[in-house]
Amino acid sequence: MIHQTAIVHAGAQIDESVEVGAYSIIGEHVRIGAGTTVGPHAVIDGWTEIGRENRIFQFASVGAPPQDLKYSGEKTLLTIGDRNTIREFATLHRGTADGGGLTAVGNNNLFMAYSHVAHDCRIGNQVILANGATLAGHVEVDDFAILGGLCAVHQFTRVGAHVMISGGSMVAQDVPPFSIAQGDRAKTVGINQVGLKRRGFSEETIRAIKQAYKLVFRSGLKLEAALEEIARTLAVCPEVTHYADFIRGSARGIAR
Repeated sequence: MIHQTAIVHAGAQIDESVEVGAYSIIGEHVRIGAGTTVGPHAVIDGWTEIGRENRIFQFASVGAPPQDLKYSGEKTLLTIGDRNTIREFATLHRGTADGGGLTAVGNNNLFMAYSHVAHDCRIGNQVILANGATLAGHVEVDDFAILGGLCAVHQFTRVGAHVMISGGSMVAQDVPPFSIAQGDRAKTVGINQVGLKRRGFSEETIRAIKQAYKLVFRSGLKLEAALEEIARTLAVCPEVTHYADFIRGSARGIAR
């Protein structure tokens, strides 16, 4: 299952079912789980752990050292879960010692061509980074978020669950869950209603999320007053509670 032209270090731990394409390079500290395929000319290096049934396409770079001038060869990790798709020329880098030493990717994510995941990022499940989407270091992206082509996310920024970010957006502040954001610098412009319906959210829940959004972004209330009103009137909805907690916990401020 390993092409004769591939270079696989003797120390790499690769399940016997893994396929490795022509001219690919697998480093000493790499571990790859069952059913994963690695296309031709891909490079997987460093302390990188990859789960089951992932598809890594040609020319992808997975597990390279972080693009951080302070990095000096420390043992830092990249972990990737199961059933992820990493397309052509995508780059996923390991963590840094100062940032916790770990870049972590969950399950069932799609990293389209030329997308980039920098050091110490945390990616949930069912996330899509479209072509050329770029995450700076220490970014957190929660489940089911979609980042459009050529958008970029500033370091230490958080993208909430079920968020849709329009292509070409420059995201410098946190985007609350269930939202749509766009622009330079990106602002939250609405609720991702279509995405929520497709994922089975009830009309009642979507209505409550809309009301919370309006209190934060459209009511004219100061942020703390809006959050107090959400707690008073909408706290029975767990999704709204999560929405408010995300905003309350923002260190960079929210995109509005």
